[in-house]
Amino acid sequence: MSDKKLNTVRINAGEWRSRIIKFPDAIGLRPTPERVRQTVFNWLGQDLSGLSCLDLFAGTGVMGFEALSRGALTATLVEKSTPAYKALIENKQLLKAEQASLRHQDALQFLSQNSQKFNLIFLDPPYHMQWLDKVLPQLLAHLLEDGLVYAESEFSLDPNSEMIQGWQIIKQSKAGNVFYHLLKSVQVEKAQV
Repeated sequence: MSDKKLNTVRINAGEWRSRIIKFPDAIGLRPTPERVRQTVFNWLGQDLSGLSCLDLFAGTGVMGFEALSRGALTATLVEKSTPAYKALIENKQLLKAEQASLRHQDALQFLSQNSQKFNLIFLDPPYHMQWLDKVLPQLLAHLLEDGLVYAESEFSLDPNSEMIQGWQIIKQSKAGNVFYHLLKSVQVEKAQV
């Protein structure tokens, strides 16, 4: 397989509907399937006007760019892989996505150095590396009140597991080998009781 080979993924809706973004071959890099993205944005209500979004393991950037296409105010895309990050730069320029802020760094490093809070966080880390265990507890400090987290994984999240302590699973589904979930913080609910 050549490093020069580029793969493509299509944006589903909004301003950049049907636009194609390209991404390189890289280990663990897999775009969220179109069917899954359609379901997720149905869950989110299609129109993301005014929301600030974080695409923490951006990879192809399709979730962040899709959010911007659907009216999100800003999207911060964090990606550690250099080839994937370079593709994000090219796709940002191609789409003229001025509202996209790109960060070339490790997800945990970003979370420890950044204090910004978001309405919506997309979390699709590489599989089989226990990223959800490491990242989910830290996301509570980066989420605005009533904010949501989209988490994709190779397994279904167990509502009783310690990993998602502090989170409530609002919606979940499965497509092929992809399990995907919409989470909200239960800290806010406890504070209001």
